Amino acid sequence: MITLQGKGALIVGARRVGAVLARRMAQEGINLAIGYRSSASEAEALRDSVAATGATVCTIQGDLSHEADVQSMVEQAVAELGDLSFVVNLASDFPRAPLPLLDSVAWDRAMSTAKGSYLLALHAARAMLLNSGPTRGHIVLFGDWAAGETPYREYLPYLTAKAAVQFMTRAFAAELASHGILVNVLAPGPTMRPADITEAEWHDDILAQAPLRRESSADELAEFLITLLKSETITGETIRVDAGRHLAGPGTQG
Repeated sequence: MITLQGKGALIVGARRVGAVLARRMAQEGINLAIGYRSSASEAEALRDSVAATGATVCTIQGDLSHEADVQSMVEQAVAELGDLSFVVNLASDFPRAPLPLLDSVAWDRAMSTAKGSYLLALHAARAMLLNSGPTRGHIVLFGDWAAGETPYREYLPYLTAKAAVQFMTRAFAAELASHGILVNVLAPGPTMRPADITEAEWHDDILAQAPLRRESSADELAEFLITLLKSETITGETIRVDAGRHLAGPGTQG
């Protein structure tokens, strides 16, 4: 098992669930680079709250769909933290796309998130190759409980992008195993109600479809993340933390 104290991590998409994960990582003594695209004020507020734990923490701006930005973010993280052992990518939106509205714009928007995961994993892995030890690094991407065999309606491009992320995780895991770099996916169900969904819709239309009839726990996701980062022999896995949502079939919503 890896000791996390003093290791460096780049976390991208550190809003809402990501903020819970960032704070939990800092509690373990992990130094953090918080990557963001446009939400500077939120990233800086998280930086300030995490810094109170005593961890080294910085913010780094960049767009994961632009390769030059990704390369720069990784390089800055190494320079600021002195180490890059972990990368965690939650960056994604959740665009609804009913069948009559599907077009190339909807497809390209969703696929840009898969491209971002690919570029971040690629450039992070190249940086991790310079680390020492039998386990040189760990990349954790985020999927969706429904991106396997049970898609729900009206999110076709989004779910296809998440399926690509989950497949590329296995492919990257195979490519990087001989170099001591682990790659895994966490796949949550509905977690932390979005502002555009009412309490009634959240409970009656979405959570009611999960066998446990409750939302996925951000705190449990954080604990699974810590377990993965400590591990040296788990790679290529998609781990669903979804209140059993995948057991209930496609349904109509996430």
